[in-house]
Amino acid sequence: MMLIGVDPHKSTHTATAVAPETNRDLGSVRIEATVAEYERMLQWAAHWPQRQWAIENAAGMGRHLATWLLARGEHVVDVSPRSTARVRQLSPGAGRKNDRIDAAAAAGVAALQGEARPVHHDEVTDALALLDERRINLSQARVWAANQLHALLRALLPGGAPRELSAAKAERLLATVNPVGVAERTRHQQANELIAELRTCDAKLKNNAREMAELVADTGSTLAHTPGIGAVTAARLLAHTGRASRFRTAAAFANYAGTAPIEIASADKTRHRLSRRGNRQLNAALHTVALTQIRQPSSRGHTYYQAKIAEGKTPREARRCLKRRLADHVWRTMINDEKRQSRAAGPGGHSGATRISSAAGSTPTASSSDQSLPRPASTEPTTPQPTT
Repeated sequence: MMLIGVDPHKSTHTATAVAPETNRDLGSVRIEATVAEYERMLQWAAHWPQRQWAIENAAGMGRHLATWLLARGEHVVDVSPRSTARVRQLSPGAGRKNDRIDAAAAAGVAALQGEARPVHHDEVTDALALLDERRINLSQARVWAANQLHALLRALLPGGAPRELSAAKAERLLATVNPVGVAERTRHQQANELIAELRTCDAKLKNNAREMAELVADTGSTLAHTPGIGAVTAARLLAHTGRASRFRTAAAFANYAGTAPIEIASADKTRHRLSRRGNRQLNAALHTVALTQIRQPSSRGHTYYQAKIAEGKTPREARRCLKRRLADHVWRTMINDEKRQSRAAGPGGHSGATRISSAAGSTPTASSSDQSLPRPASTEPTTPQPTT
C-alpha cells in the first residue's frame, strides 16, 4: 500500500508518494487546483494501484480534492496540520519546511502515528455542522442588534428598555416616543431598522432550528431522549462528533470534547487540572446539558450532582464530574444509534457497528466514569480486540 500525502493550498496542491515500510519519498507532483489537474495527479498516482491518500486538513482547504477523490473510489484519510507539524519537527532537517515536506509529513502521520481519520462522503452530520455554524452567526448578529437597540432606547426613554427585549416589546416602547430634533429622529429611525433586523434574525433562527430538528430526526438519533438535550443541542453534538465510532473508547471521546482532566505529576505528587483543549463547541453543548440537568430536580443528573456535593466536592468540581459522565453517556448513545442504523441498513449499510455495552436510562449510567479528577474513564473499545 503506497501512501500519498497531500499538502493542499487555495490555488495549488502538492502530492508526495511515501513508502510506508521505509518512509522514503518516492516522488512528488505539484498541480493547480483545477479538475483537469486533479486528473493529471490521479494519472501520476496510477503507478501505485494499491494506494491511500493522506490529505492535510481534508475538512478544510483539502475538502474539494478529498470529495473528488472519494467520488472516484479512492481511499482518503484526513490528517490534522498539528500532527504533520509534529512529524516534521521530529524528522531529520526539522528546520526545513516546504509543500513537498509537508505532504510527506501528512503521509508519515497516516503510516506511523495512527492519527489519520478516514474521510467519508458528505453526511447528515456535515449538513448539521453547516446549520450549527449558521446558527452561531445568526445568534451573534441578533446580540449585536439587540445591544445597539438598547443603547438607542436608553437615549430615547427614561431608564431605557428592560434587559430581556423582544422585537414586539421594543416596538411598543418606541411607539411611545415622539422624537424632537434631528438627533432624536435619527435615533428613532435607526431603532426601527434594528427592530426589523431582530425580527429577521428571529425568523431565520426559527427556520434554522426547524431544519436542525428535521435532520436530527432523519439520523434516527435518540440523543433528545436525554433530559437537557433538545433538537438544537443534539444537532450540535452530532455535528461536532461526526461518526462516534471513530473514537475507540468513551475516554477518547471525552478527551476530544475537553471533558477529560489533564494529569500533572511531579515527584511523588499527582494532581489533575481542567482541560482547556478539545472541541470547544462540543464542550459548550455538554456544559449546557449539565447545567440544565442540575436545575431539574427530577433528573438523574441532578441527583448525581448533589451526591458529589455531599462527598465534599465544590460545585465546580461536581459540575465537571457530571460533564465527564455526560460525555460517556452521549458517546454510548451515539454508538448504539450507529449500531441500530447499521443493522437496519443490512449488509449494504454503513459500517461502524460496535461491540460495547448499552447505556441504560436517559442520563449517565453507573458504568461510566464518575471521576472528574482522580482517574480516567474505563476503556470500552468499539472494535474487537485481537486475541493473543
